[in-house]
Amino acid sequence: MLFGATLLLLWEWLVVGFGISPIILLPPSAIGMAVWQFANTLATDFVWTFLHEVLLGWLIGSGSGFLVALVADRVPFLRRGLLPLGNVVSALPIVGIAPIMIWWFTYDWPSKTAVVVAMTFFPMLVNTVAGLAASGSLERDLMRSYGASYWSTLVSLRLPAAMPFIFNGLKINSTLAMIGAIVAEYFDGPTIGMGFRINTQAALSQTDIVWAEIAVAMVAGSLFYGLIAVIERAVTFWHPSYRRA
Repeated sequence: MLFGATLLLLWEWLVVGFGISPIILLPPSAIGMAVWQFANTLATDFVWTFLHEVLLGWLIGSGSGFLVALVADRVPFLRRGLLPLGNVVSALPIVGIAPIMIWWFTYDWPSKTAVVVAMTFFPMLVNTVAGLAASGSLERDLMRSYGASYWSTLVSLRLPAAMPFIFNGLKINSTLAMIGAIVAEYFDGPTIGMGFRINTQAALSQTDIVWAEIAVAMVAGSLFYGLIAVIERAVTFWHPSYRRA
């Protein structure tokens, strides 16, 4: 927090001291005033983008990626086919996916949610598959010597060992979901949302509300990521990275 406050202070001093034009860069104080001034608009845009598109798309994409990973773990043929496909889909640009999703799912929020689902599905799939293979061979041999079934081994050994990988996928998807939803709103759709506001106000050179939307997106994304990290710490307290001397 001290480091971040120092950066903001330097930002303020440099912008004001060198007389940088507001079109180029706003000082943090001006951005804070814009957040206060446009609070109602920012709140409406945030609720629309985050609840309808980011959160819903993150839940569907991450949940479906996790379930498909469980199936792929049982079917090696499916696993060998899906993982290379995931690399291909991850390389697709958002600006190429968004128009197609609009054609498929109308111009309303479902098309933006679909973009988020497409962006979050394969990272979750890849991380979960890697996590399910992370348990040691000695532990798996021990479970077999106990006569444990596949599902008993999955629940008692492999899923707990995979939790760091699963949460890594969830944290990656939290940032991808925010980026995907905002960029998808640049295209045709309702006259509401954080991406729509940034796109239209930037065209009008209204830099104050643009920076205010960016600030809200940064805070929301950071809090979302932090919440997942807190849950991860509670679930994977046993992991060596969390052990205290």
